[in-house]
Amino acid sequence: MEKRFIKATEEFCSVEKHIPAPLIRKSFDISDNIIEGRISVCGLGFYRLTVNGKDITKGHIAPYISNPDHYCYYDEYEITGLLNKGENVIGVILGNGFINAFGGAPWDFDKAPYRSAPKLAIELEVKTDKGSISICADESFLTHPSAILFDDLRLGEIYDAREDVEGWNLPGFDASLWTPAIVAEAPKGDMKLCQAEPIAVNYEITPKSIQKQGNGYLYDFGINTAGVCRLCINGRQGQKITMWHGEVLKDGKFANENIRFSLDRFPYYEEYNQTVRYTCRGEGEESYTPHFSYYGFRYVLVEGITEEQATEKLLTYLVMSSDLRKIGGFRCSDERANRLFEMMCNADRSNFFYFPTDCPHREKNGWTADASMSVDHMALTLDVSRSLQTWLENIRKAQREDGAIPGIIPTAGWGFGQGPLWDSVIFNLPYELYKRRGELAPIEDNADMMLKYLRFILGCRSDDGTVDKGLGDWCQVGLENPWGHDCPVKVSSTIALMDMAKKAQEMLRAIGREADAEYALGIYTETREAIRRELVDFETMTVSGACQTSQSAALYYGVFEEEEREAAFLRLLDFIKEKNNKIASGVLGLHCIFAVLSDFGYSPLAYEMIMADEYPSYAELIKKGETAMVEKFMPDYSADVSHNHHFLGDISRWFINNVAGLDVVDSKKVRIKPMSIPSISFAEAFYELPQGRVEVRQARDEKGKLKITVTAPDGVEIIRD
Repeated sequence: MEKRFIKATEEFCSVEKHIPAPLIRKSFDISDNIIEGRISVCGLGFYRLTVNGKDITKGHIAPYISNPDHYCYYDEYEITGLLNKGENVIGVILGNGFINAFGGAPWDFDKAPYRSAPKLAIELEVKTDKGSISICADESFLTHPSAILFDDLRLGEIYDAREDVEGWNLPGFDASLWTPAIVAEAPKGDMKLCQAEPIAVNYEITPKSIQKQGNGYLYDFGINTAGVCRLCINGRQGQKITMWHGEVLKDGKFANENIRFSLDRFPYYEEYNQTVRYTCRGEGEESYTPHFSYYGFRYVLVEGITEEQATEKLLTYLVMSSDLRKIGGFRCSDERANRLFEMMCNADRSNFFYFPTDCPHREKNGWTADASMSVDHMALTLDVSRSLQTWLENIRKAQREDGAIPGIIPTAGWGFGQGPLWDSVIFNLPYELYKRRGELAPIEDNADMMLKYLRFILGCRSDDGTVDKGLGDWCQVGLENPWGHDCPVKVSSTIALMDMAKKAQEMLRAIGREADAEYALGIYTETREAIRRELVDFETMTVSGACQTSQSAALYYGVFEEEEREAAFLRLLDFIKEKNNKIASGVLGLHCIFAVLSDFGYSPLAYEMIMADEYPSYAELIKKGETAMVEKFMPDYSADVSHNHHFLGDISRWFINNVAGLDVVDSKKVRIKPMSIPSISFAEAFYELPQGRVEVRQARDEKGKLKITVTAPDGVEIIRD
């Protein structure tokens, strides 16, 4: 696709000055018989595409969210059946999207070098029995302001239905007063066809309750997830409706302080915070769905409506995410475990909009550590291959010449220096796709990025061979400061480097790059020796930090020799007992500790820690009313943290592996482990391998005898413990 862009205006929207999203139309005639019609479109930031009035946009927000200085993604559509002999009209609405993400000021997106008014590149090809018609974006396209007066991916949308332009995208419309488009400077990024799954509506839900609250009405949808609300109302002309979207209640009242940043630095949060404002046309029933944003929420506070309008029909929650195929599942006799598993799945989906995000409300950023710690469990339930490979190509573009990568992708330049635990994403994602799906392409595509990073991080080592840089065991339980953790950064960062090098040598060997694999193996060996020399007290078998995370991470990632592991594990048990068998870890520790306990035959203890009635535990979140995994375990339900995160959700993998006993070793091999939780009477899980579906069900009869049933396709090796 050619990089020929147009725009409607030089001005771009901000909280200080609202610029409406532009309507762009092109009318053309077809006089011959139509054989085929195709259209390619790149609308930056987002677009809605219509052909003769029919919206054919592939998903809720399109195209793919990217830094336009790196890639400009476009989508292709087959439109033969939508074209007519005579006049035809291509219509596009452009939103701000990522090219003008001013609501992302906390991460400097308002200072992005590529920031501009929305731009459009479009190519139409129509084959007829007498030739062809080709149309590209130029000044012959006409523009006009839309009824979308303001839009921002994070902050929300303002829509005045009185400004609707009826029939603007249909043949026969009089556009004589419209303005010719302006030729726009093309972004620096390469044009690229999007291969990632689109953003789809997964299901719709109606409110569970509606209550009068202050000057408005509180709609509770019963689940904290992601998407938008469709508004249906019979309002009076000029009636102004405001919808505030939030996760929690404080003292029974709507609250959104936890999904905003400092009002001193960003005063716009007072007025714009996942906020939709709609002004009624006033001509009977009207319906409106936000075009260029989405929100993370359970509650909506609606202001500006009457008691008669505050009905169940007013709002419908359209629950959205990337359209990822479900490939794994779990169920057991303990409904609490089933609830927790569904909470994790909900957090995974509602935080997957083209790539894994940290939260669907406050940030919507592609944080690297979040994905790196979650890919093991995400890939067990969702087919994330295509989308993660697309995200990886954006990570490659974001890598600096020196090998460093930022902590969020896409970025406008903010976020470098987060450290190995965050940067491990470039190894963990290809590795997971290789192991689970048998895919070599993610390794081949990213091998040079991995090697470039290894050369970079070697330059960051201390003289003793360890790495004491970056962020550490984020969001440790019981600590108010998310920067605080018992596990030293030197431990978490150096173990992360060791693991990256180990995975790199395995992946590089799989694609035949033997010399590079030996290089990575050398880094692994050196780093492991440095950890053992500098960070382990072998008299007590204690890792520096003397805490749950340090000890479990060292065991999980293979710091200890086989003959040392038992003594090292007993020290982990000491640290667990010191906390009265309660969790005292952060994102790294909670990725390791339960798997380590199961490896040593202590699955019942892991289950006790997960299912404890009192804070901190996973089951205690159910008692608090949580419906998605939280950012951090906090005593107070309404605490100012995100209540929809996925990076502490590795227990969903543990449920599949160690409760149901289905351990996916690789793309052709599974291990079946006997169920070892005495309180569980049955458990079952499934996973869709490339060859087909593997299922396991374990159940105890009245005498406690365990029966295990396994089904698997031909070509899959079954190992029984």
